Amino acid sequence: MSGKGAPEVDVPEHTGLRVAVVAAQWHTTVMDGLVDGASRALRELGIEESTLVRVPGSFELPVAARVLADRGYDAVVALGVVIRGGTPHFDYVCQGVTEGLTRVGVDTGVPVGFGVLTCDTEQQALDRAGLPGSAEDKGHEAVTAAVATAATLRGVSELRH
Repeated sequence: MSGKGAPEVDVPEHTGLRVAVVAAQWHTTVMDGLVDGASRALRELGIEESTLVRVPGSFELPVAARVLADRGYDAVVALGVVIRGGTPHFDYVCQGVTEGLTRVGVDTGVPVGFGVLTCDTEQQALDRAGLPGSAEDKGHEAVTAAVATAATLRGVSELRH
């Protein structure tokens, strides 16, 4: 399982951070689990100002994330799932989404939590979706990582040059 060895993420002071979650609609069961995990993490962290935006599929995540980053959110969390099929489509979508979301973060300076599952099988996706019986909760993890990074960057921006 990919979660082996995952660190316990310490989230620095993050009062007042605005977080947006952009989630694909493709594969309802998996996406419901990811969104629920993200929502739970936001509640646990006491994030009072968050927005959820839904897009058709994972390929649409980067453009929506970019718009949200440009609208002043302190962190954006992208949630999606791509399951390998019998054509190269999987590779193109995974590469495009990964590069697109990376570019959003680097170009805007807004942390992007990567909660996009790229799995060989549907069962692998279900095991990572934070559903009852799932081994991992990638929606929760993506929010925690994005908020921790945004809080850290806020601290860095307050340092004197």
